[in-house]
Amino acid sequence: MFDNSNPSNRKPLIYYIVIAAVIILLMNAFLFPTLLARQVTEVGYSDFLTWVDSGRVSQVSLDQQSDQIIFLATNEDGQEQIYKTAVFPDDGLRARLEAGGVKFSAQIPTQNNPLLSFLISWLLPIALFSLIGRVLMGQMNKRMGGMNVMNFGKSNAQIVADKETGVTFADVAGEEEAKDALKEIVDFLEHPDKYAGIGAKLPKGALLVGPPGTGKTLLAKAVAGEAKVPFFSISGSEFVEMFVGMGAAKVRDLFKQANEKAPCIVFIDEIDTIGKKRDSGAGIGGNDEREQTLNQLLTEMDGFDGKKGVVILAATNRPESLDPALLRPGRFDRRIPVELPDLAGREAILNVHAKAVKLGSQINMTEIARATSGASGAELANIVNEAALRAVRMGRSEVLQEDLMESVETVIAGYQRKNAVLSEMEKKIVSYHEIGHALVAAMQSHSAPVTKITIIPRTSGALGYTMQVDEGDHYLMSREELLSKLTTLTGGQAAEQLIFGSITTGASNDIEKATKLARGMITRYGMSEFGMVALETVNGQYLGQDTSLACSPAYAEKIDDQVVALVGQARQKADQILRENEAKLHELAKYLLAKETITGEEFMQILGQ
Repeated sequence: MFDNSNPSNRKPLIYYIVIAAVIILLMNAFLFPTLLARQVTEVGYSDFLTWVDSGRVSQVSLDQQSDQIIFLATNEDGQEQIYKTAVFPDDGLRARLEAGGVKFSAQIPTQNNPLLSFLISWLLPIALFSLIGRVLMGQMNKRMGGMNVMNFGKSNAQIVADKETGVTFADVAGEEEAKDALKEIVDFLEHPDKYAGIGAKLPKGALLVGPPGTGKTLLAKAVAGEAKVPFFSISGSEFVEMFVGMGAAKVRDLFKQANEKAPCIVFIDEIDTIGKKRDSGAGIGGNDEREQTLNQLLTEMDGFDGKKGVVILAATNRPESLDPALLRPGRFDRRIPVELPDLAGREAILNVHAKAVKLGSQINMTEIARATSGASGAELANIVNEAALRAVRMGRSEVLQEDLMESVETVIAGYQRKNAVLSEMEKKIVSYHEIGHALVAAMQSHSAPVTKITIIPRTSGALGYTMQVDEGDHYLMSREELLSKLTTLTGGQAAEQLIFGSITTGASNDIEKATKLARGMITRYGMSEFGMVALETVNGQYLGQDTSLACSPAYAEKIDDQVVALVGQARQKADQILRENEAKLHELAKYLLAKETITGEEFMQILGQ
């Protein structure tokens, strides 16, 4: 910990003070006397006597060190000026001076105003060194990442002024369950007497959990906007400091400000930064800066009075990593899931973001919502913005349906690679590959309808893709639906093998998806001979769903064998479908090769013929 009472820490500062004092003394001894000295003119001794006789000399002093006479006399312009002359043996000089009314003095001041002398000699050097010190400290702060020693222990929380965040529940769409859970908090902040009368207490904290981009921060701002109370916003990473103890000091300062502004809402984003599970303490690092910050947060949440109306809202994508003490009742009383929106939610979110965009008359947001299954609110906002940008690039003054559909593909697969030139043979292989996917999907009863097929390369690396869109959201998938999806994934490579007698690297993404799907059917969904046994665990529910095996090595080998067998069965079924419809495969691939992009209606029309 940084301790100012330690003499070893004060040594550099003392050195600087001594150096500054020495420099000031040297400047006072040599530089400033020259700057402050009044001009002294040397004249002859005879001139001095003449001026005494004429009454021009008013004051005389003898400088014994330099053996010179310093005298004050009026010059030709009638102004007093200091002069000097050499000393000559003259016994009558005293009588001559007395006769002329000249005053004798010990010393004639050769400097200007004493106040100006003090300012220049002492205040100016101190101010100069202070300025240099501030500049050096600023440079040090920049090199140390912008840290300011004077701000250590301050929370740096952003406070929304005038008790208005500018966001209400009307600006949040697609998260009706989360809004309902938070409306009670708003009602308590608006009508505390209603709850106090029955003895109810305001929940101290609510934890918003969900995937990135689902609107957790927006919901927190909406709560403050609806309740019209001050809103404190701070990220969990802002509590992490280089010096031990600074994070805990920031927590104390944050809650001190919150109590002063009560009723208010404190929002901590990415709380998993400081709220991770604490170590057992058996090893090194059991009491580091992060844990001290967490301990202080726990103490503060226990210490403040819930009746004051201070509500702590926090957001995280990793609730499984939080410390159990943080999640117990009395701290974060409520856990509010903010999940990915369903079909109706996606359409509502699109309509909210489309209010700021000039749309054409033939816009069908339901179609866009169907094509964006699994998209978050942030991705849907990006889709609307990409559509507006595309309309501007195309020279239009309003957004059309084709702009929205193209922006969906841009978010899913990337921009079109207009400079990517494929050879005729490569385009032919890609064409058969994509038609293989579409044909296998269309010939199965449990597959989603094909809506678009293209062989235009994208910036994501895809040389083409087949888009399938369900009519609605599916929360459950049967074994037959998963097998159909698995068969569709193998259809592209099966078409390459059937037509060209060889396979290419174009199926790498299909192979990855098929392997992951087949493994999930066996290890997580109980769709194998192992039965209802979990052989795999999911890590990071909202961040990619990484998995890890939870079985013995002997079972791991059997799982691999079943994955290979399941994917092999799907491939055999795809081969059979394509052989039975080889004529349609050629016809559709030729049509796609000529047009490069076809719709689902065109595909089904040719297939129906």
